[in-house]
Amino acid sequence: MKDSLLIIDDEDDLRNLLVKLLGLEGYKIQSAENGERALALAQKEDFAVIITDVRLPDINGIELIHSLKKTNPSTEIIVLTAYGTIEDGVRAIKEGAFDYITKGDEDNKIIPLVQRAIEKAKMSYRIEQLEKHVVEKFKFENIIGESKVIKEAVDIAKRVSCNDVPVLLTGETGTGKEIFAQSIHYSGNRSNHNFVAINCSAFAKELLESEMFGYKAGAFTGAVKNKKGLFEEAHLGTLFLDEIGELDLSLQAKFLRVLETNSFIKPGDTKPTQVDVRIIAASNRKLEEEIERGNFRSDLYYRISVVKIEIPSLHERKEDIKHFTEYFIKYYSHKLGRNIENVMPQFFKKLELYDYPGNIRELRNIIERAVILSDGKSLTDTSLPKDILHKTNSGSSSSLTLVDVERSHILSVLKQTEGNKTKAAELLGIGLTTLYRKLQVYGIE
Repeated sequence: MKDSLLIIDDEDDLRNLLVKLLGLEGYKIQSAENGERALALAQKEDFAVIITDVRLPDINGIELIHSLKKTNPSTEIIVLTAYGTIEDGVRAIKEGAFDYITKGDEDNKIIPLVQRAIEKAKMSYRIEQLEKHVVEKFKFENIIGESKVIKEAVDIAKRVSCNDVPVLLTGETGTGKEIFAQSIHYSGNRSNHNFVAINCSAFAKELLESEMFGYKAGAFTGAVKNKKGLFEEAHLGTLFLDEIGELDLSLQAKFLRVLETNSFIKPGDTKPTQVDVRIIAASNRKLEEEIERGNFRSDLYYRISVVKIEIPSLHERKEDIKHFTEYFIKYYSHKLGRNIENVMPQFFKKLELYDYPGNIRELRNIIERAVILSDGKSLTDTSLPKDILHKTNSGSSSSLTLVDVERSHILSVLKQTEGNKTKAAELLGIGLTTLYRKLQVYGIE
């Protein structure tokens, strides 16, 4: 967005004075004597700031503000008012104008006011462009894969995106459940509001409750000021609850009540907080089995799984491995400043023989490592990890380093605990923080 201004006033002398005054500051300026001419110019150019008389011969100033804002949302509007019509300026601000200035005060007030308006317009424009980038990034068309199973999952997600029903995403760790959740959100009618994500296994019960519901100052020792919970942060948007199977039973009951009433009472408060939130949940555990074991409430399960989408693991869609590999090679070549021009057939063949217990995350880390270790402009199988290179036709692998052994053992324990990281840390004899650090290093978090 350039430092361009549009000045609208039917008084020729005042309009020309403002053009000259602001032109001396180096701004690119256009002018219009009425609303019709102004709207035509605004259709052609994205002005940073528009200065307009609140009373024009052909259109009401307030109506003009609505029309200009609709055409250029990030444009800031300064309203000119005559003496005795200050209420017009106040009303204009309520309708979206940046500020107002009284005619006669232009000389000493207009320049700093325009400078502030331009700064805000540029910030609004940058935010608008970032939001557009996010929406483009999470389009369903950007989900990689041509396999039948992934196309079926995408098709269901597309159809449910514009409906506010709760969605449950299931599948192994690393299959891309959060990518699906973001695509559903940004393709739906809540895309202009927050997408808030939380991993339910990453917090202790008490801390998770505070994160989700917030609290009022004085609710407990250390609560020195009000805290806004994630339900409030996600108001009118989407709350993504990853690993919902890790929720404590008492929190499950509170969460269910929010779904049923769209309200909750935060600790230290006496009145309910109303929220309007779409829920997307995800779990790598089989919640039906957790219900039978008494670890998950059946009523909550049926509330969050109105639509259930199974995200296939990478070993179920091996025809997509090459698509992912090509994408990650291109991405990491650009990121790391490498010029990879050739990929040996044996490189793809070795990748296709591997089962990927860490799914897409694991493949991504493998490719990043390969690009880093590449010699020249070609990728060969020598840059692949040992457990892939020594995979046999029977499906077993030979891990030759301590790192390979540790990684394989962690994956085995996680599979045994069905993804429960707290239990896995106990079985491994390490702290939960240590486990999370290792998972991050190995790309299987």
